[in-house]
Amino acid sequence: MNIKIKTFQELSNLELYRILQLRTEVFVVEQNCVYQDMDGKDIKALHVIGTKENEIIAYTRIFKPGDYMDQASIGRVVVEKPMREGGYGKEIMLASIKAIEDNFKETTIHLSAQTYLQKFYEELGFMATGETYLEDDIPHILMIKR
Repeated sequence: MNIKIKTFQELSNLELYRILQLRTEVFVVEQNCVYQDMDGKDIKALHVIGTKENEIIAYTRIFKPGDYMDQASIGRVVVEKPMREGGYGKEIMLASIKAIEDNFKETTIHLSAQTYLQKFYEELGFMATGETYLEDDIPHILMIKR
């Protein structure tokens, strides 16, 4: 998988369309969750884009401290359904962690994880903090990597 990191302004119209399409496919349709995906935060984020054969198959958005959470953070972690068994989730997360370290000089990272993915994030060095909570009617837990 090839990884690109872009600001919102650097995204082409086609890249932005495909990112939003992938996020909608997974977070709205697959998870049967009606919510406002386009939340105004994409403009502040760096976009970590994983491609294979010029198609976007994995994605995250990352934030410097204060732009979304108090600490640097990773959100909208998504891998196209047919590609989930290929290790691309781990690969896009490792690229996102490195991008935070390189671009923001931060090593403490927060994320709001869907609880069914807690073990996946723990394998990447994140630790759960606090109790589970509902976000858009889906159980989540705050996780931190130090």
